[in-house]
Amino acid sequence: MNPVDGVPFWSLVGPDDREIEPVGEFLKELVTRGHRAGTVRSYAYDLLRWWRWLRVIDRPWNRATQEDLREFVLWLSDAIKPESGRRTVSVSTAGTINAVTRKQYLDDRYKPRTIRHSNAVLRTFYEWAIIEGTGPLVNPVQLRNASRRAHAHHNPLESFRTDGRLRYNPPIPKRRPRVLPDPEWVRLFGALTSNRDRALLSMAVSNGARAGEILGMRMADVDWGEQLVRVTRKGSRDEQWLPVSAEALLWLRLYLSEIDDVQPNAPLWWTLRVRNRRAGASRQPMNYETLRGVFRRTNVALGTNWSMHDLRHTAARRMADDSKLSLRDVQTILGHRQIATTVQVYLHESDVQVASRVLEHLSRPSPPHPLAGKSLGYRDHDMSVLFGGEDLC
Repeated sequence: MNPVDGVPFWSLVGPDDREIEPVGEFLKELVTRGHRAGTVRSYAYDLLRWWRWLRVIDRPWNRATQEDLREFVLWLSDAIKPESGRRTVSVSTAGTINAVTRKQYLDDRYKPRTIRHSNAVLRTFYEWAIIEGTGPLVNPVQLRNASRRAHAHHNPLESFRTDGRLRYNPPIPKRRPRVLPDPEWVRLFGALTSNRDRALLSMAVSNGARAGEILGMRMADVDWGEQLVRVTRKGSRDEQWLPVSAEALLWLRLYLSEIDDVQPNAPLWWTLRVRNRRAGASRQPMNYETLRGVFRRTNVALGTNWSMHDLRHTAARRMADDSKLSLRDVQTILGHRQIATTVQVYLHESDVQVASRVLEHLSRPSPPHPLAGKSLGYRDHDMSVLFGGEDLC
């Protein structure tokens, strides 16, 4: 897969270095529908895996069957992901549990969410190909229980699904979001080495904005007087003003004082990057890989594996625990389309809170058990009848 200038941003090439035409046309369709470059990239990688599988089983893409997809899902469930580069620390930590955060490190296998995303991409691709008249007669990505009546057991708290469940979608285990305790947040913040990083993380933990939403901010997106910042929401691309803590604005002002040229429409976050060794380091807009580097260095210093999304969970949990904020307030700030998402993820007590109350219950002394009274015994006549003895006649 190669990046290209302009639409559709990415291209899929075969072993002969020629572009795979149906995939290229489909990616252009995605761009026309308004999908961003990151979405197009993720779709292209899913199709790349599928095309490699078709080559292994020697199957033309427009003759793929449901059985081919089933075998592909089985392979993904047990396959090892290819390495994208030289690994260092992750070699020893992959799949293990961090002793501080209690979070599992990413392992080398495909997660159920990845497989479900792959299935959804393939179904969308083949639906498009069938409409265009270039695909198979039947979509190889079938629905589960397609003959049953739609929405027969619909949960009224959830939105209606426009489509059924895909047949070979693996179940996703429910995991509660990991929240930074206050002492861990203090440790994380204390390990940061620049005002830029302090401003960015303080902003994230105060309003729960996503990494891409914060990194996409411009200088003009900060309202100093109203203590608000403007972000472009993921998915909907809607602009929204979010509150931000006074502490975050303080660190932001210190960071901006270190920048020589501050333009209103310029990106808010910058980094020094070496593009040409002769020219030296130059200022470049900060991207997600740079932010990952911030967490990578901090986690190595602290022996943790916190991520940017953990700060979003932390902000959401703090707001949900505040009795003065309604559930609707939390939903609005987090940018959830459905309030059911906010309820399912954050409207519950953490396992630690429940366990602490049970431990308190177990630590209380049990009430003394009353001693049994002295038995009155059996009469001699009854014992004789039961076990025999003197002649009772």
